Amino acid sequence: MWVQILFLIFFFALMVFVGFLCRKHAKNVDGFVLGGQKAGPWLTAFAYGTSYFSAVIFVGYAGKFGWNFGVASTWIGLGNAFIGSLLPWVLLGRRTRIMTNHLKSKTMPEFFGTRYDSKALKLISAVIVFVFLIPYTASLFNGLSRLFTMAFPTVDYTVCVIVMSLLTCVYVIAGGYMATAVNDFIQGIFMVFGICAVIFAVLHENGGLMASMGALADKAGWEYSSFLGADPLFLLFVIILTSLGTWGLPQMIGKFYAIKDEDSIKKGTVISTVFAIIVAGGCYFIGGFSRLFSESVNGAPAVGYDNLVPTMLENMGPVLIGIVLVLVLSASMSTLSSLVLTSSSTLTLDLVAPLKKKPMSEKKKMLFIRLFIAFFIVVSALIAIYQARSTNESSVSFIADLMGVSWGVLAGCFIAPFLYGLYSKKITRASVYVSFFVGVAMGLTQLVKSIAKFSFHVPFLDDLVFKSSIHSGAIAMILGLILVPLVSLVTKKMNKNRMDEIFSCYKKTVTVEATTALKIEEEEDH
Repeated sequence: MWVQILFLIFFFALMVFVGFLCRKHAKNVDGFVLGGQKAGPWLTAFAYGTSYFSAVIFVGYAGKFGWNFGVASTWIGLGNAFIGSLLPWVLLGRRTRIMTNHLKSKTMPEFFGTRYDSKALKLISAVIVFVFLIPYTASLFNGLSRLFTMAFPTVDYTVCVIVMSLLTCVYVIAGGYMATAVNDFIQGIFMVFGICAVIFAVLHENGGLMASMGALADKAGWEYSSFLGADPLFLLFVIILTSLGTWGLPQMIGKFYAIKDEDSIKKGTVISTVFAIIVAGGCYFIGGFSRLFSESVNGAPAVGYDNLVPTMLENMGPVLIGIVLVLVLSASMSTLSSLVLTSSSTLTLDLVAPLKKKPMSEKKKMLFIRLFIAFFIVVSALIAIYQARSTNESSVSFIADLMGVSWGVLAGCFIAPFLYGLYSKKITRASVYVSFFVGVAMGLTQLVKSIAKFSFHVPFLDDLVFKSSIHSGAIAMILGLILVPLVSLVTKKMNKNRMDEIFSCYKKTVTVEATTALKIEEEEDH
């Protein structure tokens, strides 16, 4: 146990040190929320990746989907890398940085309010972020509980939650965005080396790659060691939800607001994609071998889905367990810091400040943001502790279902109006309302159906749309992408002059020296 304790002491001390080191960047709202827009490609790329991949993926999703799909679950990781990391950087990175800077928006709700000239949209989107990011934040602690219990069987899991919450609170409040970005970079390095070590250990346990594949086929069936897995259609829904969803999540898109320049975006695209291939691809790849470490009982693992990955690692030595513990803490704390910073800045700048009769000073905004950071962390920790300790199955089920729905609601509401809003002047205010309505309605319907076990008695809805939060979330995103342009065709257009002014940020007049121009003309004459 001393090995794990030493790992944790070093890790926590480093995080707090970085937080206080970055205080100079957090002297005003712009510096605290966006780091003064000075984050380079490495910091931004790692901040994006570590915010994307949390302990939920490593412990929960890797085990569950690895069990259900076998090694084909690796496709989820590759989808995360290319659809969830590469494409957003290519399609959203540059345009987000330019337009948000032009509109002077620091949050996604502020972007909606300014881009679509609507205070109502700004407030509605801020409420959606506020309501659905809290359960999503609380879900980060779930992946920790199983692994922490395995590493420290005599220590109460509540202690881990409290310590992690306090330390995250300290470095985020002290250093703001830049502290989270620098810590994300350090945590990302831990995650890369940790995943590589785990892959090697898992394969070595079963005699190497080919021996592991053969053992998996013998024990579970050929479909679990095959290219498409046991359930290709459900696999596709998982890839859509976990990959396309990042295009509309405020804590992910916010990374593009803060990046330094266009050159940083080009480099960050490559760095972010490689990081995702290693971390996400590696997580789901090792999860694919989970059937070798647990017996099946009525089609489910005997140890439970959340215990699959800890079970795979429990006999692999204290050093590896210490590395994995730091890996999972890194994944959890990086995502937690990003989420609470997004939630608190959104609540302050888009809900509290607009409702004040007098304009809020920079100092007061900073105070509110810091208070809300503490509030979000405390609430999320209390939810996680309650869920871990509660014997009331209905209460635990409600929290778990709300966590599952959160990602789908946020992405379903925001992807289409944000993406199209960066590219087209023709997107109307009414279409954004439709997207918000569809995203929330799909999520709440899924929540009611899951909790009340309500059946619609419609085969298509029961078997495809609302079969799980993964199905409903993925379909909400696709519906938004279809409905927003269609509704925009038949609803009142935005003011043309205003749209021309907003999109003028993409057009810059380049002036050349006369001697250069003359030289070109002379060459053309010859």
